[in-house]
Amino acid sequence: MLHTVDHPLIAEELTRLRNPECPSPEFRQRVRRIASLMVTAVTADMGTTIVPCNTPLEITSGVKISRGIILVPVLRAGLGFLDGFLDLIPQASVAHIGLARNEKTLVPEPYYLKHPPALGESEIIILDPMLATGGSAIEAVRSLREVGARSIRFACLVAAPEGVASLEDAYPDVSIYTASLDRCLNDHGYILPGLGDAGDRLFGTCG
Repeated sequence: MLHTVDHPLIAEELTRLRNPECPSPEFRQRVRRIASLMVTAVTADMGTTIVPCNTPLEITSGVKISRGIILVPVLRAGLGFLDGFLDLIPQASVAHIGLARNEKTLVPEPYYLKHPPALGESEIIILDPMLATGGSAIEAVRSLREVGARSIRFACLVAAPEGVASLEDAYPDVSIYTASLDRCLNDHGYILPGLGDAGDRLFGTCG
């Protein structure tokens, strides 16, 4: 299921991000802010447990999230999305997955996966700024499922309808959260209007 996180602060930050004149340091800061602003929507349906809570005056009841949270940035652009989530969920563990496109098959293939042991008992949030064709997202979910992950959601900055449809078709139980559902993909698989190559803009490796 697709969830578009519609908020004026996110919309304004994203408008500034799309500008090609936005330099890498500013781009990184704005991606981090959008990520933080998305956290409450991405985690809104997570289960909670009632726990005792001491106040200065009495004991009352409070809540804690029932399961651990594991954030999974897709290397490398997902790293720019990570800190904003950690700002709001500092107790989360972090796994990393690296994907590279096979130049013969054009299919993304994992080259690195490092994760905590309790994948099956945790809430998994895959982080990748772009959901374009959906190939990388599908491979990330497949790789995580293969090592035991069950409850997975996917968070991105911008998504193309084609990528959303591909991910939903492959894994209908994976919820998708995006700051913007853009118009389409162009002939080269880039999101329109998009914001260019997020990894290059995050890390200053453009042209």
